[in-house]
Amino acid sequence: MKAEEVMIADVYKVNQNDTIRSVINYFIDYRISGLPVINEEEKVVGYISDGDIMRYIGKHKDIFVDSLYNVTVFKGDKEDFEARIQHVLDLNVLELAKKKIVKVAATSHIEDVAAILGKKQIKKLPVERNGKLVGIISRGDVIRHAFHRFL
Repeated sequence: MKAEEVMIADVYKVNQNDTIRSVINYFIDYRISGLPVINEEEKVVGYISDGDIMRYIGKHKDIFVDSLYNVTVFKGDKEDFEARIQHVLDLNVLELAKKKIVKVAATSHIEDVAAILGKKQIKKLPVERNGKLVGIISRGDVIRHAFHRFL
C-alpha cells in the first residue's frame, strides 16, 4: 500500500502570503489543527499547527542566563494575553510556521510513512508528487488503512 492510496487528496492549505488570521479561520471552520503552507507553485514551504500558535500566545517567563562574569535577563511577555492574541492575527504565516518539514512522496510505502510518523512524533505529513502538494496523511489514516482488514 502506498501513501497516495491512503492520503486525503482534498487538502486545506494556506498560501505563504496569508496571515495567521486565515489560519485561525481554517482551524475554526474545518475543525483542523494544522495546515501545509504553499507557494504559488503548490510547493510546500512550511507547516503551521495549533501548537505553533499556542507557543506564541502562551505566557513567556523571564529567562536568566548566568555566565561566569554576569547575569543576562531576557524579559518575558511585555504584552498581556489579549494583546498577544490581537498581535498574532496579523502576522504572516511564515513567521510562526515550521519551515523545516518532513514530507513523503506519493509513492512512499505505508510502512515507511508509519515509521516516519512514529519516530519523528509527527501527526500529519504532506504528500508530494513531482515536488508539489497532492495530499496529506495522518497517523489516523495509517491506522485505519493498516488495520481495517484485521478487525
